[in-house]
Order: sequence, then structure tokens, then C-alpha cells
Amino acid sequence: MPLLSGAEKGARTRSDKGIRLARGVQHLLVSMGYEAMAEVKLRSRRRVDVMGINDKGRIIIVEVKSSTADFQTDSKWPEYLEFCDEYYFAVDADFPRDMLPEEHGLIIADNYGGEILRPSPDYKLNAARRRNVTLRFARIAARRLLAAEDPLKEKFDVR
Repeated sequence: MPLLSGAEKGARTRSDKGIRLARGVQHLLVSMGYEAMAEVKLRSRRRVDVMGINDKGRIIIVEVKSSTADFQTDSKWPEYLEFCDEYYFAVDADFPRDMLPEEHGLIIADNYGGEILRPSPDYKLNAARRRNVTLRFARIAARRLLAAEDPLKEKFDVR
């Protein structure tokens, strides 16, 4: 079994359905030319479900909703808008879409991929914030790669 980063271990507290939808969203973003990662912590200490960055530096954040209760109890997602160029909700095909705000993008996803049903508006992330988010993404990715390549680091939490 592959090693999991701390963020991925934390993701285990999410529903299995949420994890599967996040993986499908990551596959979709990769097919669109983005590098994607789940459970990315922002400077605000909030953690987004999926983030993608493309070769031009555009940043997408996707909030995965595995159930109506998940959506109804989550009030933190509006804070993510200042950290991305595009923002989407991702749900499965059975989710009641009329619950979701129409002013944001919509992705229908499953375990293997997804489809954008409604495009996101462009939030025009400013340059300083873009740099911060991009560096944070890169550092998290590097940390996860090291943890996967070096089992001792994970075991002894060496930093």
C-alpha cells in the first residue's frame, strides 16, 4: 500500500464517496492540462478539496460535495474564491443541482473523471496571491513526494 501524506491521511475522515469524487475531479483537471492535487492547505489555513494549476499559472479550486448534508453544513467555501481564477462545485450525477449557487462553476464527477456542466466565472487572481498559492502548491507537492519516496521521514516525522 502506498504511503499517504498527512493531508491524504486526513482525507480519510472524508466520506469514501467524497474521496472518489475528488479523484475523478483530479483526472478531469489533468485531462484539461492542469496538474491537480487533493487536500491543499491555503495560507488562511483552510484546506481545499482539489486544486489545479496549469502551465500558464491559472488556478482552479474545486469543492467536492458528496451529499446534501455536506453542502448544507459547509459555510467556509466562499473564503476560497480569493485564491483562484476559477471555482467549481463537484457533485455526482444524483446530487440535486438546484441547491448549488448558479454563479459558480459546476462539475459532475464520478470515480474516473468528470465533466464541466457550467463554466466558472473568471475571478482574476492578483499576481501576489497567485505567486503565494503557486509556491504553496509546489511546496506541498514536494513534501508529499518526499514522504512517498522516504518512508523514514513519514515514520519519524522528520522535517
